[in-house]
Amino acid sequence: MSEYVIAIDQGTTSTRAIIFDNSGSIVSSGQLEHEQIFPKPGWVEHDPNEIWNNTREVIGKALSAANLTRHNIKAIGITNQRETAVVWDKNTGEPVYNAIVWQDTRTQSIVDRFAADGGVERFKPIVGLPLATYFSGTKIVWILENVEGAREKADAGDLLFGTTDSWVLWNLTGGVDGGVHATDVTNASRTLFMDLVTLSWRQDILDLFGVPLSMMPEIRSSSEVYGVAEPNSLLREVPIAGILGDQQAATFGQAAFDAGEAKNTYGTGNFLIFNTGEEIIHSQNGLLTTLGYKIGNEKPHYALEGSIAVTGSLVQWMRDNLGLIKSADEIESLAATVDDNGGAYFVPAFSGLFAPYWRADARGALVGLTRYVNKGHIARAVLEATAYQTREVLDAVNADSGVPLTELKVDGGMIANNLLMQFQADILGVPVVRPVVAETTALGAAYAAGLATGFWSDMDDLRKNWQEDSRWTPSMDSDESERLLRNWKKAVTKTFDWVDDDVQ
Repeated sequence: MSEYVIAIDQGTTSTRAIIFDNSGSIVSSGQLEHEQIFPKPGWVEHDPNEIWNNTREVIGKALSAANLTRHNIKAIGITNQRETAVVWDKNTGEPVYNAIVWQDTRTQSIVDRFAADGGVERFKPIVGLPLATYFSGTKIVWILENVEGAREKADAGDLLFGTTDSWVLWNLTGGVDGGVHATDVTNASRTLFMDLVTLSWRQDILDLFGVPLSMMPEIRSSSEVYGVAEPNSLLREVPIAGILGDQQAATFGQAAFDAGEAKNTYGTGNFLIFNTGEEIIHSQNGLLTTLGYKIGNEKPHYALEGSIAVTGSLVQWMRDNLGLIKSADEIESLAATVDDNGGAYFVPAFSGLFAPYWRADARGALVGLTRYVNKGHIARAVLEATAYQTREVLDAVNADSGVPLTELKVDGGMIANNLLMQFQADILGVPVVRPVVAETTALGAAYAAGLATGFWSDMDDLRKNWQEDSRWTPSMDSDESERLLRNWKKAVTKTFDWVDDDVQ
């Protein structure tokens, strides 16, 4: 009987189940989008129950599409949007509030409160992260302080917290009937609460934030058996054996296992991860220090990460809010109607700026407009914004690591855009490389689960699976690329200091 691994990819805009064979090729998939909830400016929420219901449905879609059953599935891997916070009642299984999404900025006053004594980097030597609305720790605080009855239930030990991997794992393994409450080191490293050295929750930081330890999931490695699917599941008795946050999973799926290797994912946002091996490097240039992966009892691998909040979601905004395009892939043909950006620059600071600026007070700006600029120029400015932001993050990586990157492996939905990929190579000055299997996030979770269950024997098995599909090399004059970058940096400064007490 043929065996496969299934990966559950619980992302920001949708949930997917993808089945992989031993070569790392996609056998089948199922996908469902979930609602993006915007109650107020800067607030972004998801319905956790909708996510869980969609998870069950996409598993069925993937199995049905390949005419497979649970008997064909060797293991389950989970990958997820990392900083999105779910808090639920362990006795009823019901969330006490919607999931607060990583893009949400409502917790800025909580960030300011904790930064008042020691600044935004007061915990960074311990947890690798600055105080920012991005991370899940402040979201837990907001729920405990603003949802009626939540504080009392938490203090009584009745509430559980998890990023969406924990929410899916808990439900998949039985929920109120013995569900496993755990997460892996990569997701734990995005909370503000995990010690990078000990890989355990810091009781002193939890106490300072007022978050009971009883809420927190057990921290496990990225590749081990956490439990098995519950009896009523389509995958009943199949082991759940891999968990990786989405960006670490994409790095794993790109087979970037060793120090000095890197990838950039082009999704809702962009996330560049640079593997630093077993060494913890504390960034001096606005990057995050995070866990790359941990395989079973082996030593952890660390990484530097540059997180960009808005890239693919800017294209969605062009489609949904402005109606300038009818589908996301139309932006390439629209941008191709002009030869350049016409002097226009679009800085998509919709929820502030992440790396390397970390400016929560920034808001989006379209600058450099003249009567000459048309919708083609704006489309080009939208795509170029992704490339400029990536260049700034890569410059920070090079400065921190001291080892200039010689090529960039890419993945995610936007890498199908050839115009963007060529411009990315031009503005970076290094080749950009796309793999044959572009679904590297799900593939990484499948790899982690397959390693834990013997479906793949070792890392060399995974390296052999990686194949190059396309390569773009720089063709722009370096003086021109530096001129464009200089104007971009000028445009970024125009977004600063926008938010104050009466402007959100």
